[in-house]
Amino acid sequence: MITDVFCKILKGELKADVVYKDNDFWVVKDINPQAPIHLLIIPVKHFTSLEDFMEGDNNGLLGKGLVVAHKVAHQAGIAEKGYRLIINEGEHGGKMVPHLHIHLLGGKRLGPKLVK
Repeated sequence: MITDVFCKILKGELKADVVYKDNDFWVVKDINPQAPIHLLIIPVKHFTSLEDFMEGDNNGLLGKGLVVAHKVAHQAGIAEKGYRLIINEGEHGGKMVPHLHIHLLGGKRLGPKLVK
């Protein structure tokens, strides 16, 4: 896994194209987009994995991330035709940054599956 660039973005150490932020989530444009719209929904509180949400009092935070995704999909103009949400988890899931995040992709027909 590579360095946690998302923590650096949240701390202001790296620049990012931020399209939304609140106390719990930031949404930034992916620097290597896989679709015309490719946004990353990043929790401000550091979670390495989905497993981290099971520890402590994080009830509802992951659900709020989905609400944020829906909101920014509307802001980006892709909600009506549809979009895809992806969470890559673990080595076999393709996770490359050790900070849980949700990919929001849209702006074109994405097809029925992502993996060949």
